[in-house]
Amino acid sequence: MKMTKFIFITGGVISSLGKGIASASIAKILETRGLNVTLMKFDPYINVDPGTMNPYQHGEVYVTDDGAETDLDLGHYERFTHARTTRFNNVTTGQVYNAVISRERRGDYLGKTIQVIPHITDEIKERIKKVADVSQAEIVLVEIGGTVGDIESLPFLEAARQFRQDRGEDNVMYIHLTLVPYVRSAEEIKTKPTQHSVQTLREIGIQPDILVCRTERPLSSEVKEKISLFCNIKKESVIEARDAQTIYQIPLDFKNQILDEIILSHFHLICKYSEMADWQTEVVEKILHPKASVRIAVVGKYIGLQDAYKSIYEALIHAGISNDARVEIKKIDSEELEQCRPEELLQDLDAVLVPGGFGSRGIEGKIKAIEYCRRQQVPFLGLCLGMQCAVIEFARNVAGLKDANSTEFQPRTRHPVISLLAEQKNVKDMGGTMRLGAYPCKLRKNSLAQRVYGKDLISERHRHRYEFNNVYRRQFAEKGLVFSGIHQKKDLVEIVELKSHPYFIAVQFHPEFLSRPDCAHPLFREFIAAALQKKAGC
Repeated sequence: MKMTKFIFITGGVISSLGKGIASASIAKILETRGLNVTLMKFDPYINVDPGTMNPYQHGEVYVTDDGAETDLDLGHYERFTHARTTRFNNVTTGQVYNAVISRERRGDYLGKTIQVIPHITDEIKERIKKVADVSQAEIVLVEIGGTVGDIESLPFLEAARQFRQDRGEDNVMYIHLTLVPYVRSAEEIKTKPTQHSVQTLREIGIQPDILVCRTERPLSSEVKEKISLFCNIKKESVIEARDAQTIYQIPLDFKNQILDEIILSHFHLICKYSEMADWQTEVVEKILHPKASVRIAVVGKYIGLQDAYKSIYEALIHAGISNDARVEIKKIDSEELEQCRPEELLQDLDAVLVPGGFGSRGIEGKIKAIEYCRRQQVPFLGLCLGMQCAVIEFARNVAGLKDANSTEFQPRTRHPVISLLAEQKNVKDMGGTMRLGAYPCKLRKNSLAQRVYGKDLISERHRHRYEFNNVYRRQFAEKGLVFSGIHQKKDLVEIVELKSHPYFIAVQFHPEFLSRPDCAHPLFREFIAAALQKKAGC
């Protein structure tokens, strides 16, 4: 049986260099060589998971099939590869310390003094081994969050250092992502930040095998030689990572620099060859040179942060690829929409998407956008809270329940058309207690949802506490609201739609988590198709 290989990916100089995308791109080029890969993310923060963190602090919370609330980088991992992540693929400092302290409280350590080394580092290493065992992957890529030198990430870096001692040099590799800035006033590329970053990493005990250098300018042979000399690394292992027009071009850029061959050589692996021609023609070329274009509004309450709706933006791009169209996204703050007539912000757009969220802020703006789409026959897609807002809008303006609302926003509303799930009523802890993960959904025959999916039974990922109130189902059905998707076990409404509309569909789940660049999610694919039809005047 082959021994699993491990790649640790670290970052230096500054944060937000794109370790997640770099990790996913490396995994992608290795997967195309026929290897079974999986990825992990180590987050140094003390929170147990990002589930209770403000989106402006953390960005999107990515949900796995098994109901884990994880870092958004796991979304990159799943979009770029065939890997399916679980709760074990995202590890935080909070999880590690919580596990160790719980064992100490039970007496598992038999009265020993508990220390960072070896107890915390051993726990980290065990979690890496568990992912390798569960996934049966041939290569496990481990991304360590933060930057080298951060106090918070030191235990993870020490565990990574020990891993090579445990598994041997031929089974462990270190890749360091760093910045090589261009100083405009001097008209020079500067390598000192990279040198200092590698020096800090070496002081911890890790000598990188490969450097991935983020840069806005090409790295000359002389610059690569300088980095090679001062960082004690082979010149061919200095990989240029220039800003790309699309993130999906990055695996090809790495491939062109034979990064896959360098990694395979280190691990003494011989694999089939792949030029990634399909990825080039069916993904990248269609992004860079589409035949058409559409303008889509995303009406949300966290618009100020790009990462808050990361999977949604990517799913829209994927749908554009599928329709050979460029998707231009107009981000509209739902609070801003509350202060004006909806046509002032929406009239020049081809479709509107209302995403999820929590809390009452900006809700009335979302409802106004949905009413505009319903009345003006504009293609509409609602996700999670977007579905709940669609129900509230229908209740007020079609069913005649003027003060209809969700008990999340107005606990004593006369018409609680959206209410707390029964199992949520006695919940005290906020973290990890929502309806989370994949659940089956039965689709109604001859519905828009069934036509879009092309099947009768689907499975989608959820993250919510509130649900449609079944007391109003018959009343709303008589008024024209179609309940086209039901979770049969608990009789929960998962999808609503309108018949007399070109494309009006809203779902309680998060379909964006299952979209891929080479396989767009059907709800997004048909949403963009409807937008193209509207633009063409069909």
